[in-house]
Amino acid sequence: MIHLPLGWTGSLSGLLIGLAFGAILEGAGFADPARLTGQLRLVDWTVFKVMFTAIIVAGTLLYLFRDLGLLPFGRIFVPSLYLWGTLLGGALIGIGMAVGGYCPGTAAVALASGRLDGLVFLLGIGAGTILFNGAYTAIGGWAYARTGKAALTLPQLLHLSPWIILPALLALLVAVVRLTAAPAGRASS
Repeated sequence: MIHLPLGWTGSLSGLLIGLAFGAILEGAGFADPARLTGQLRLVDWTVFKVMFTAIIVAGTLLYLFRDLGLLPFGRIFVPSLYLWGTLLGGALIGIGMAVGGYCPGTAAVALASGRLDGLVFLLGIGAGTILFNGAYTAIGGWAYARTGKAALTLPQLLHLSPWIILPALLALLVAVVRLTAAPAGRASS
């Protein structure tokens, strides 16, 4: 049996997927920090639209490939939810994104596009990682103290077929696109 992506594993497939993802982010205009801060201010919904579309497409392809027997789900790692650690990590990266205008991926795209602020942001991520690593022994037990249900996907958590969840997510995306559409005569986001 050939496993996707076409039997490739390791660094080569990761590099190719990363380059393709970076090209898509660049094409969507995510090398501009104003795009992300506009999303956080709820005035530019491009980030939500692009990323949510990617989630729906990826989810649809994963479950389609599973149902066709091309992708054994047992080989896909689904992490458990660590509530306190996730809240702390989400708060820290959210603050960083709001201040810097980038997430790690868009900072790399910005740097590759020639923006020096992308480099500054990536250096900040590196410094934050070193600080977190130094503090980990003090907070590690706390971060893992509250664990959610073990390794569940959204369909498993809700006890519904993915073929019910995915159209529902698509309907949510369509609703957001319609609600955030610019009136005639104004540039859309």
